[in-house]
Amino acid sequence: MSKLEEVADALKLLGDRNRLTIIALLQVKELCVCEIVDILKTSQPNISQHMRKLRDGGLVKESRRGQWVYYSLCLEDKPYILDILKEIPSQAALIEPAVCETNDCCT
Repeated sequence: MSKLEEVADALKLLGDRNRLTIIALLQVKELCVCEIVDILKTSQPNISQHMRKLRDGGLVKESRRGQWVYYSLCLEDKPYILDILKEIPSQAALIEPAVCETNDCCT
């Protein structure tokens, strides 16, 4: 795959509002699916599909802790995405410190 194709594919992934929001959230902190579900007010299967696409596209990585999977950004080789994220408003206000405590998903 050429660099141009790689950039085009990454930008297609970010063309979806939910995926762009997820990437912006992950810029603030590592999150599990249940936290993202709670923040975006959507279903777990929906978020899981978005995460699969982002992972397959090489934009996020996952780490398993017990039964929970946590996602974080994986953009070291994609500085153009980091440049885009500089222009996106912070989503930190959407992340409440005790999101997991309210739905007992990650504890």
